[in-house]
Amino acid sequence: MTVLAASGWDWGFWLGGIIVLAVVILVVSILTLANSIANRATDINTSLEQSVKNTAGLAGLQTTIESANAITEGLARGRAKLGG
Repeated sequence: MTVLAASGWDWGFWLGGIIVLAVVILVVSILTLANSIANRATDINTSLEQSVKNTAGLAGLQTTIESANAITEGLARGRAKLGG
């Protein structure tokens, strides 16, 4: 009569193999997600760089506002002198 009984070592090897397999699956999943995030981060960075170029003209907006205020103040003075 043959008795098929697993020893402690057999259970340990099976359990260890299952744990290693689970860790490998988790690590591969994490690395895949990290790669996806890195690709999206590159796209986002490119978009932000383009936004910086597109909005560079806004740096002179304060100068434009000051000039417009000076013009409107001059127009107001001229209207006041003309009695309007």
